[in-house]
Amino acid sequence: MIPLICPIPTTLRAVMTMLDFITERVNSWDRLRMAEEPIFIYGMGNGAEKILKVFEQYHIPVAGFFASDDFVRGHSFKGHLVHTLGQIESLIDDFIVVLAFGAGYESIYERIKDIARRHTLIAPDVPVVGEGLFTYEYAMEHAREIQAVYDMLADERSRRTFADVLNFRISGDIKYLDRCTADREETHSLINFRQCRTYIDMGAYNGDTVLDFLRSCGGEYDRIIAIEPDERSFRKLQKTCDERHIEDITLINAAAWSEDTELEFSELSSRGSHLEGGTRGTKPVRAVKADSLAESADLIKLDVEGAEAQALKGAEKLIGGGASVVCALYHRAEDMFALPLMIHEMAPDARLYIRHKLYIPAWETNLYAVNQ
Repeated sequence: MIPLICPIPTTLRAVMTMLDFITERVNSWDRLRMAEEPIFIYGMGNGAEKILKVFEQYHIPVAGFFASDDFVRGHSFKGHLVHTLGQIESLIDDFIVVLAFGAGYESIYERIKDIARRHTLIAPDVPVVGEGLFTYEYAMEHAREIQAVYDMLADERSRRTFADVLNFRISGDIKYLDRCTADREETHSLINFRQCRTYIDMGAYNGDTVLDFLRSCGGEYDRIIAIEPDERSFRKLQKTCDERHIEDITLINAAAWSEDTELEFSELSSRGSHLEGGTRGTKPVRAVKADSLAESADLIKLDVEGAEAQALKGAEKLIGGGASVVCALYHRAEDMFALPLMIHEMAPDARLYIRHKLYIPAWETNLYAVNQ
């Protein structure tokens, strides 16, 4: 049998000493590749397709697929009849479950934890956008950047969350996410919303984060600017604002970017809509930079499906001028270290916090750069 951990070169030992908070060294993919138990994928659709591509790369066999009882109904996926978990358990005692979808609701989150108590469950990390996998080797390649972010975080809770999320992304073990999950009260305590008179929401989706801002600031604000590129989501955003009679808000059907231009956009009418490089099935979309939208801002939220780095470049003047930032850290493999370093360069005095909201896999992990 091939050993899971190879001898470590001397030059790598110094890096490992640097990243002593990364305790997982066996990648989820290697663990699955070496497994003797049959592997069943829980879920269908885009997530399962991404995981299957990595399975092919690592030569990992799949025994079948299962879904929640309400979603089976004789479905097949990739040539396999989709079963229920109960059907598999009635035939096989010991098997591995690979989670292939996002779970952000308490009920499904608890269901997944219950399955993990009965079976080995792995939630492999695949990027939402872009290529590359966050493996142990990848972490070692970027050890200096990762350590730099860890050292600049403002509190111990952020450092623990940072470590837990990285260890999850390597191992696929959901225990790391479970123990670092923060509730709304904790995450919102990091920002003084009562001082946020001008709010820019980049990636406003259907207006849910606009409403969340209004609750947090108590309705006391001067101006809101909400940007959403997906046309159907933008119409939902308009409806949300109209139905609630939200005043002093500017809605812009555009993508967040580093400059004012036009880009190609993959429109999925969901949070999965994202910017593309002119590929098939895309359409032109207006793109804007935050620095063109306001002279100053108190808070900028960025959740733009993998375009965060470009959107931050387009907000450099506002961030350098004192705007606080809430930024998604989970779309690309490099986001966990590249985006905090970028914001730190723009606003060296900003206090950096990281929190993870209830979600499997490590989506809803956000950076809070507090300039107030």
